[in-house]
Amino acid sequence: HVQLVESGGGSVQAGGSLRLSCTASRSSYCMGWFRQVPGKEREGIASISDDGNPSYADSVKGRFTISRDNAKDTVYLQMNSLKPEDTAMCTCARGPRPRSGVCYLEPGPYNFWGQGTQVTVS
Repeated sequence: HVQLVESGGGSVQAGGSLRLSCTASRSSYCMGWFRQVPGKEREGIASISDDGNPSYADSVKGRFTISRDNAKDTVYLQMNSLKPEDTAMCTCARGPRPRSGVCYLEPGPYNFWGQGTQVTVS
């Protein structure tokens, strides 16, 4: 059984920054960050392949940066210029390599999930 543990969430003012971390007991080709607010569907924020190829949602491009340290089975999400609309429960997940080699932002292909860390921007 694979476990993923997130950390780094918190409360910040608009314009501030947070760095989320997610350590997996065993990482996978694709690692992704997702967020969800009550009453809305889970949204993909960013994903990264094990060779470092990132994908971003349009809403976070230019503000968020995803990275990973394969030796530590850890993926990071640097969140800058945070906005109130970034407030959400953020969760990381791992998934298999898609045929294209570009990791999905849709949650469906991801098969193991962490518990999440809350990000609140006021």
